[in-house]
Amino acid sequence: MKTAVEELSPTRVKLTVEVPFEELDESMKAAYKKVAQQVRVPGFRPGKVPARIIEQRFGRAVVLEETLNDAVPKLYGKAVDESDIYPVSRPEIEVTKIEDGQQVEFTAEVDIRPKFDLPDYEGIEVTVDSAEVTDEDVDAQLDALRQRFATLSGVDRPAAAGDYVVMDLAASIDGRNIEEQQANDVSYEVGAGSILRGLDDTLLGMSAGETKVFTSELVGGENAGEEAEITVTVKSVKEKVLPELDDEFAQLASEFDTLDELRESLRQQVRRTKLLNQVAQARDRALDAILDKIDIPLPESALKAEIDARKHNLDHQIAESGLSREAFFRLYQTTEEERFKQFEEEAAKALKTGFVLDKIVLKEELGVNEQELTNFVVRRAMEMGVAPNTLAKHLADNDQLTLAMMEIARDKAKTVVGDAAKVVDEAGNEVDLKAIYAELNPQSEEAGEDAASEDGEPEKTAG
Repeated sequence: MKTAVEELSPTRVKLTVEVPFEELDESMKAAYKKVAQQVRVPGFRPGKVPARIIEQRFGRAVVLEETLNDAVPKLYGKAVDESDIYPVSRPEIEVTKIEDGQQVEFTAEVDIRPKFDLPDYEGIEVTVDSAEVTDEDVDAQLDALRQRFATLSGVDRPAAAGDYVVMDLAASIDGRNIEEQQANDVSYEVGAGSILRGLDDTLLGMSAGETKVFTSELVGGENAGEEAEITVTVKSVKEKVLPELDDEFAQLASEFDTLDELRESLRQQVRRTKLLNQVAQARDRALDAILDKIDIPLPESALKAEIDARKHNLDHQIAESGLSREAFFRLYQTTEEERFKQFEEEAAKALKTGFVLDKIVLKEELGVNEQELTNFVVRRAMEMGVAPNTLAKHLADNDQLTLAMMEIARDKAKTVVGDAAKVVDEAGNEVDLKAIYAELNPQSEEAGEDAASEDGEPEKTAG
């Protein structure tokens, strides 16, 4: 087999493959066998029709077609391996010559990973947030904990922002009640930002037993997008009461006996979170610094696939929300045009990032061992709320283990880049990532193992 590679653009090539006919022998045998199973010839059992009878009855072209259907995808894969290119799209294949008994020629146009040179990433300077824990940081954690243990107490006054009301809602269009838009005994925090435009403004100042009518656009159901008269009746008003910050609260909200012990525990948690944030920022910002130094042409098909995947996920989110498209974007305070623009930017960066990380994986000879793959599956299963064995089977059955290993390898490449960087915090203090790893994992014997991934130091493979 002989392959010629023609560069159509920095991200697209055309392969011309010439194949001697003898290399089609196995596919030819498989083709005769397949055709023999499909045809019915008097005097012969299914699958037992001789080759010469098949050719006499149905023609040689039928066999050749089946042969090429079987052989060409395999030959294309072999040509790709021999040509040292990395396809990122489905090939457009065309059989251009068939000389029966002599040779077959076909072409394949395909988008490929662009070629580029990696800049030196040793000593790249990046700045991360400080890991200093302040009293304000601890107070914020305590306040969040108090919010979780808050109680609601009924009040005899008009509703204010932050109060909770129990209300009945009804909607009508041109005097006709919309049954699916009626809801009773709805609990709602005033000022929370309802997707029903005008609700918060209407509720402010309303008292128990009071009814008001306002006009708003319906956000779900058959009449989504239509203007309707909304009737709201407040049945009760309650204010949020936070527990006192004392030892009794510490015992209620934690395993500690005193408030001081709870504060110290929260301080340690904040410290750990900030250290993890420094590690993540060092890796992300070092990688961003590399991306800023190189210009990589992006394959159009791969970019389109990335954008389309994001649009598909968005459509699914909107459908699952039960909201109209307009209400969904209003809820997230954006527009469809802004979201699509964001998709284009995110997709381009994701592609470029993947190309760079894959090149680092090759340069550093990073591998993925069985334990790392197991750890990845266990963590991902916990995030998804499924059994690890169930997820592992799903990945194997859907040929996604290779993608999982690629994700692990890319994470290791980010670790390499972060560890190679010169990291300082916003105050100019040097940040030692190795010291952070040791603090986060005092039991770990391997430098470089961190609590963010617990994958260990990037492992190199032979070759």
